[in-house]
Amino acid sequence: MNVQPTVVTQPQVVVMVQPNRNHWQTDLCDCFSDCGVCLCGLFCFPCLACQVAAAMNECCCCGPTVAMRAVYRTKYNIPGSICEDTCVVECCSVCSLCQIQRDINRRKAMGIF
Repeated sequence: MNVQPTVVTQPQVVVMVQPNRNHWQTDLCDCFSDCGVCLCGLFCFPCLACQVAAAMNECCCCGPTVAMRAVYRTKYNIPGSICEDTCVVECCSVCSLCQIQRDINRRKAMGIF
């Protein structure tokens, strides 16, 4: 009598997903991905603005402007427009600044900042 071996596990294909380097690493209102950044932005907005400016080698006096967001977005080829940047900064400057800081932190962790 021939006994066939029983298959216990099936072969699986593992797909490694690389983070997209040409998009924002977090959404605009993704506060819970880094609560420390969001709390800093909420309670000490000027401090966070200076941290972001220093990380980007910009003057702290410029503040969290549309230009700062546009420069960052352009540097990393993140899709968007000046019009979109203006709307985001004008409607929610705290969220905009926090998104940039979270993105800087993530890109530093990936070694691409």
